[in-house]
Amino acid sequence: MSIIVSAKDLNLYYGAFQALIDVCLDIPEKEITALIGPSGCGKSTFLKTLNRMNDLIPGVKITGELTYHGENIYNGGLDVTVLRKNIGMVFQKPNPFPMSIYDNIAYGPRLHGKLKKAALDDLVERSLKGAVLWDEVKDRLKKSAMGLSGGQQQRLCIARALSVEPDVLLMDEPTSALDPASTAKIEDLMSELKKNYTVVIVTHNMQQAARISDRTAFFLVGVLVEVGQTNDVFSIPRDKRTEDYISGRFG
Repeated sequence: MSIIVSAKDLNLYYGAFQALIDVCLDIPEKEITALIGPSGCGKSTFLKTLNRMNDLIPGVKITGELTYHGENIYNGGLDVTVLRKNIGMVFQKPNPFPMSIYDNIAYGPRLHGKLKKAALDDLVERSLKGAVLWDEVKDRLKKSAMGLSGGQQQRLCIARALSVEPDVLLMDEPTSALDPASTAKIEDLMSELKKNYTVVIVTHNMQQAARISDRTAFFLVGVLVEVGQTNDVFSIPRDKRTEDYISGRFG
């Protein structure tokens, strides 16, 4: 098992409030790791530390170590733009740019370097195929992305993240705003993505975590209570708090 991202004694403070407490978690390459727990337990906060999205919030202080390919991403000399290219993010609510489907996908690659039109065309097609969206949109690439359905918009956002060829894909409740049919498509897509990418997903839906993830980490009030193979966490949890949450006694 090759570890791509690793947190060691990670603490995060919003001003005086401590949102993460001594979190130690290894994320294996080319697997799906699900972060579960009740609202406000720190799972989305932890997810955002992985590509330094919390930098954008005033008053945040982080201690401990978080490494990506062995390098501490919180050291002073790191290029955050490059980090976010390598560790992409898909948010809860689909957020396509108000431009064409093609330009949504081409935006990141254009930002990171000049590509000839033929290479860009190929990359757009490859990214949309990677998000299982190509067949639905190939005849309307120049039309606005805002005309797509919610489920299509979320797959477009996944394609947009894939277009800069990341290593890791972070997903913050990517299906919570979608209907069951769109949710099923995104779950199928995630199982495909892990062949080439490492996926970390925050989900409130425990059935979803059980269906799609290889490993599950359970957070409670900023503490990582338990982490392990998903089947083990759901069938033979080691901690009473995990068992109580999974069985619906709280949360």
